[in-house]
Formats: sequence, C-alpha cells, structure tokens
Amino acid sequence: MTPLALIIQARGGLVEGSDRALDQGRNAKRFDFLRARGVLLHPQDGSGVTRASQILVTSAAVEETVPDVQAARRIGAAVTTRARLLAELFNSAALGVGVAGTSGKSTTAGMLGWILHRAGKSPTIMNGADMKNFIDMGSPFASARIGEGEVFVSELDESDGSITHFEPRVAVLNNISLDHKSLDELRTLFGGFIARAQTVVLNLDNAETAALAAGLQPGQAITYSLNSAQAHLLASAPVRSPAGIGFQVKARETGEVVEVDLKVPGLHNVANALAALSAAKACGVALAAAAAHLGEFSGIRRRLEVVGTAKGITVVDDFAHNPDKISATLETLHAFPGRLLLMFQPHGYGPIRLMRDALVGCFADGLRDEDVLVMPEPVYFGGTVDRSVGSDDIVCELRRCGRKAFAFPDRGACGDMLVSLARRGDRIVIMGARDDSLSQFAHELLRRLAVTKDEGSIATR
Repeated sequence: MTPLALIIQARGGLVEGSDRALDQGRNAKRFDFLRARGVLLHPQDGSGVTRASQILVTSAAVEETVPDVQAARRIGAAVTTRARLLAELFNSAALGVGVAGTSGKSTTAGMLGWILHRAGKSPTIMNGADMKNFIDMGSPFASARIGEGEVFVSELDESDGSITHFEPRVAVLNNISLDHKSLDELRTLFGGFIARAQTVVLNLDNAETAALAAGLQPGQAITYSLNSAQAHLLASAPVRSPAGIGFQVKARETGEVVEVDLKVPGLHNVANALAALSAAKACGVALAAAAAHLGEFSGIRRRLEVVGTAKGITVVDDFAHNPDKISATLETLHAFPGRLLLMFQPHGYGPIRLMRDALVGCFADGLRDEDVLVMPEPVYFGGTVDRSVGSDDIVCELRRCGRKAFAFPDRGACGDMLVSLARRGDRIVIMGARDDSLSQFAHELLRRLAVTKDEGSIATR
C-alpha cells in the first residue's frame, strides 16, 4: 500500500490511511516516514472514514468486518481495492509494463526500473519491495518512484487473482510454480495476462512459461534462457562470487554479445536480469546500454541481504517464502562454504496448508546434513483463517527425511537456538514474507552475536 499511496499523493491526491500494524505498534519507522510525507494516519477503528466523498482503498488482507469498511458502507463512501486502483493507474499509462510470475517479480521490476531510469525514460515504478538504488536520506523506503515519462513499470500480484484487472503493453512472466494458488488456477491467470499484451517476455527455462510461448503470435514474444539456444537472449555459463555473478548475454537475432556483472548473487538473478534486459528492449533501450545500467543495480531489500557479520558469523535477511524462492536461496548460499542456520517463518496459515508437501520437498532436497532449520508458527496478525496446519507439521516430515529441524511456538525461542548453535563460518538466514519485523529480528540477532564472548560456540543470553 505504501508505494500506491505515494503515487496517488504525487498526482495530487489527499491520502489518509490506517493499518492494524500501526495499532499493534509495529513498523514504526515506515509510519513515521508516511507521516513525514504528509499522509494522515488513523486508528483502524472507523474514525478515519467520515465523509461520503472519501474513497476507501483496501488490501486483500482487509475483510468486511474491519471497522473502516463498515464505516464506509454506513456513510456511502466508495470502496475499492488496492489492485483495482493500481490497475486504473497502470492501464491509463502510455506504456504499461507488468512484471508477473511466482518468483523474482520485485527484483525484475527493480532491475528494469533502474535501467529505464538511467536510460532517461523517467519511469513510474510500483514495486512490492524497496529498491536500494532509489533509497536516500529523504526516502528510506523506496518501493515507488514517480516519473514523468510514459512508462509505468509495476509488479503484479496473482495471489488474489487481481492480475486479471491489468492490460499490459508489455507482459513479463518470469515463472509459474506453486505458491498461493493451484497450478491450474495459475495457468489460467497467467495465460490471460499474456494474452492481453502486445509484447510478452517469457522464460524458456521454466516448463510452464515455455509452454505458453506456443500460443503466441509470431514476433509477439521475447524469450530468454540460461540453457536454450532458441531463446532471443541467452546467458553464458556464469561466474559466481559471494556478492554477485557475472555472465555474457548473446542476442540470437543479431549475434551481439554483452557482458553483465551483477552486484547481486545467484542463478535466479541471472534469470531476473535476462527478463529485465528483454523488457528493456521492448521499451526501446539498446542491449549494450541496458547491460551497463544493470551492472549498477544494487538490489532489493530483504533479497539475500547481508545484515552484517559478527565473530565470523554472517546474518542474512531474505524474503524467500515459497518453494522456488527457498530453493534459489539455498542453492545460492551453498555455492560457498559454511553451514546454514535457517529460521523460516511461513507467511500465513493458508499458504503453508497449500504448500505443505512442496515446502517439505524443497527443504529436504536443499538442506545439507550439517544445516539446521528452526520454524516459529506462521505469521498471523488477525482475521479468519484455518489454522489446522502449522510449522510443526513441516518439521515432523523433515525429521523423517533425516534433516535437523525444530519447531517453536515463537520467534524468541528460535533466536535463542540460532545464537546458541552459531559458530565461526556459519551463515544465519532469516526467511519469510509479510512481516517487516523479520528485518528487525535479524538485526537483533547480529547484535546478540556481537556482544557474546568468542569462545568457539556463541553462548545464549
């Protein structure tokens, strides 16, 4: 909601808002930032909805029982959703570029946004995460950039089906895999999404997205791959480093070859970069220029973000929350030495119930014998939800697979175990979504590690 609020405000709208996180005393820095930008904040008790002329915009997490919604219904104020309002803005743009897929949306949108910005296109960017390149002292939260050009780049969400509202000129589809919905539902949603676009960017390395290419008109698709010579853009074998990854990109039609030196690590980021380069081509940016600008991209918050190192132990903050993202994180980190001590907080009871078997599979395959996984209960901030499947269900299955996994009722106990186990050379990874306080938790773990005595193993407080 933050980037949408900032875009509306920049276009002359008066923005007010409420959030149960505000009422619960969470995410204070974000709310202070919004207040400083002139956004008037209210308790989520209906007191901010007082005029029929107001438009109440709700996220997918806001139910009809929330007092603000009830107040709007009572006084006759219009009620719409975040997705519908965003779609109105997006669809009115001269060149709307929608970035979709199960994984990699925020990073791809950030990469593309930076390329277009540096190429002088002055894009408006709507992202689901903070883009480090656009963060400065005046904007500590940079999930939006308000531009003056004709391009509107937006990360689009399939989890609530709202992707159907968007009419992209350029549709980027990174991948399709299990997350919030069944694969059949995702095929229908994403198939409709690309059918509405003039140009479609597709990943040939994902079987689901590659299959969609057959239904497109000749010349409609720009494809990319790390493996297939049929792709329009093909990456060479990459050279890894802990802080980045380098590779060459060859354009099939022209034979042009460019070097890309990313400051973010992992094979998944090679794929994200190829998607961004393909979309940049569709927006009129030459491959060589786009590759040079991409080398300046510094990443997205909470995407394999190194919080710091204390006593030889590195703490990493990561957004991974579905099987594909978790597998990518584990593969990237295991390319270099060091045991992994992981805390994974599921991003809801609904997702963990849907992805139970797939989560077990990705951890069973991705963890090594020496790695340790701890899990608190899924994030829950209220509302009606089936809580019949929890973290203990995942942990029990992983133990049957021979993995070292432990479930705890809360994060505090998880942190105690991670700190007690940590030794020089380990990487502690905090994984999960939908909860800004995970980053605070990661910083607190680093602080605890720094103040303990360096006596081989780090003692618990």
